[in-house]
Amino acid sequence: MSITVVDSSAQTQASDPHYEDRCNLAAAFRMTARLNMDEAVGNHFSFAVSDDGSRFLVNPFGRHFSSIRASELLLLDANSDAAEKADPTAWAIHGAMHRNVPQARCVMHVHSKYATVLASLEDSNLPPIDQNTMRFFNRMAIDHGFDGMGLGDEAERLTTALGDKRVLVMGNHGVMVVGETIAQTFDELFYFERACQNYITALMTQQPLRIASDAVAEKTAQQWEDYMGRIGFCDAHLREVREILDREEPDYKL
Repeated sequence: MSITVVDSSAQTQASDPHYEDRCNLAAAFRMTARLNMDEAVGNHFSFAVSDDGSRFLVNPFGRHFSSIRASELLLLDANSDAAEKADPTAWAIHGAMHRNVPQARCVMHVHSKYATVLASLEDSNLPPIDQNTMRFFNRMAIDHGFDGMGLGDEAERLTTALGDKRVLVMGNHGVMVVGETIAQTFDELFYFERACQNYITALMTQQPLRIASDAVAEKTAQQWEDYMGRIGFCDAHLREVREILDREEPDYKL
């Protein structure tokens, strides 16, 4: 399956119905770079703009996360011809996710340091040792079948590895997070990396871990979900990211 560029020209707020989505996604790229969770000109974020998910925004090949602007995001169609301006792994993985996974309106894939360390361990589970790790208790999937860089059959296989979860620890690879909105997905990615950092750092002490019971871990995970839904936590997070960038890097909106 291949994809084509539908529209990659610079758009203005007045003429582009996806302008706010472009700005939100560009802001997520910029802040991910600030957090040192990017990887040179690799890795990709995407957001579906059609009901069936087949049309989606994604970063163009060769652009660093710290430089991406709203107008530069490609608008791709996952059911059409190959796009020269799209990274091959981007269209393969993200095209497959948007075609096959209903909950994957937004897809963020990175090789961030601590999530990738977790993905490199024989046991890539994340035990509930603090509130951040408990957020993901029974809410992440682990892929044990790494078979290359995410092209062709490997991309399609990843869609089944995710199942109904929002986070996929990609064994020997990195992490993929999906969500209904850009704000939700970015917040999930941010906290998953924090959770992995807490766990990996705890392992480095070589001291026994204080692991919470399943009952407490599940209670805390549910509290996270209730808390975020009640106060609009994820939206507030992205709003603050954009406010920082509006002051310091306003060109992300161009």
